[in-house]
Amino acid sequence: MQLYSPMSTAPKRKAFRAPALASIDGLRIGILENGKLNAEEMLQEFAALFVERHGCTVHTLASKSNASAPAPANTLVKVAQEVDFLITGLGD
Repeated sequence: MQLYSPMSTAPKRKAFRAPALASIDGLRIGILENGKLNAEEMLQEFAALFVERHGCTVHTLASKSNASAPAPANTLVKVAQEVDFLITGLGD
C-alpha cells in the first residue's frame, strides 16, 4: 500500500487579474470557443449584443479543441495582441 500526503508542496503560481476596463464602448472583442456543439453560435450572439449596445467590433474567433483544458498559450498570446477583451463560454 502506498500512502500519499494530502498536503500540497507545489510552489504557488503567480497569477494576476487583468485591470478592469473603464468602459467597453468601441472596444475590440475576441471570442474563444471551446469546441462544444453550438458554442460558436452562442458566443457570436452574445458578441452581437456588445456590438449593438456598445459599438464594439468582433475581431478574433479562436478555438480550442478540448473544453476541459486551458487554451494553448500561443493562442492566448495571439488573441491578446488583437483585441481589448475576450469572451468565452460553454456550448451544448
